[in-house]
Amino acid sequence: MKMSPLKLALPALILVSMTLVGCKEDEVIVVVEPKQVDVVEVQHVRLSQTDELAGRVIPVRVAEVRARIAGIVLKREFEEGAEVKAGQVLFRIDPAPFKAVLSRAEAELAKAEADLFNAETIVKRYKSLIEQQAISQQEFDTAQTAYKSAQAAKLSVLADIETAKLNLDYATVRAPISGRIGRAFVTEGALVGQGEATPMATIQQLDPIFVDFTQSIEKLIQTREAIEDGRLSTNESGDAIITLTVDGSTRTREGHLLFSDIGVDQTSNQVSLRGRFSNSDKVLLPGMYVRIQIEQGIYPQAVLIPQRSISRSTDGKPQVLVVGQDNIVEARLVETGAMHGSEWHILNGLNAGERIIVGGASAVMPNDTVIPRLETAKAERNTTPSTKI
Repeated sequence: MKMSPLKLALPALILVSMTLVGCKEDEVIVVVEPKQVDVVEVQHVRLSQTDELAGRVIPVRVAEVRARIAGIVLKREFEEGAEVKAGQVLFRIDPAPFKAVLSRAEAELAKAEADLFNAETIVKRYKSLIEQQAISQQEFDTAQTAYKSAQAAKLSVLADIETAKLNLDYATVRAPISGRIGRAFVTEGALVGQGEATPMATIQQLDPIFVDFTQSIEKLIQTREAIEDGRLSTNESGDAIITLTVDGSTRTREGHLLFSDIGVDQTSNQVSLRGRFSNSDKVLLPGMYVRIQIEQGIYPQAVLIPQRSISRSTDGKPQVLVVGQDNIVEARLVETGAMHGSEWHILNGLNAGERIIVGGASAVMPNDTVIPRLETAKAERNTTPSTKI
């Protein structure tokens, strides 16, 4: 006896119906039992926009002490590595040859003055004779010429005396600036200045101190655009505040920005900047590698959220899970800025008062209903105080 197709399909239909009912029952169970998640409420905070850049310490002034005359070094008058004052005696070069030159020039001056006196006397005598036509005009002109030559000879000798005095003064080598002097490049008995200005020592002024560093032109443009758009504001003085950190240390020191260069380096696309810092304790030395934190401005209403609240969408973009009305989960794309400690700076995508999931996000999906448990966002911030130097 043959069975109809309808009778054969009936058991299968009953089985499928039972399966569908089972699925619906499972879905109802998920909805009825919502997951508990940890959330934080988004708040606006005041955030300083700070860039960290590498820099090198350079002295405010550098003076190379050189021999300005040729001679033998008789004595060194300073302690290497010590502080010296402008005008302080550093070296003494044998002055004997220069004293002899000065004495010779002074003798030449006496002779020149005698010649001048004689020429002047002749001119005065000839002046009365020319009026009486007792001498020729040519003789009178010759006497006047001799008088003027004697005047010029005296001026030349006076210049020689001045030169001799300068050379004698140069025999005593003095510090051109105040600062810290390094090691001596010459010793007693050395011949210096023979055909060249021999380097003898170097003085560097270390208080205050300069730090040179560079910043990318792209970052500089982004900062200016943020200020123009109102997302970033400057401090009351309008100046950039810079902080120095010695490499490998947490010790900091505040200074101010002196200038930024008027051009951009064509090879690196960087702009050169210079900061000035106090250095009374001489901790900062020329050539030292330091880190510069430069405050470009302030975000008066910034949004900071914990790093663990950020996930990636299927196309790799950053997103967060927002708990909306009726505690329903919503996936939302956000635009991230820089990291600040353990928090992301969110530029776009979140508003104050919204709740984001920071714990238990792996167990929920968008459109799920959850039980939110509020945490404090400030607990996520890790602020380590720095020691000032």
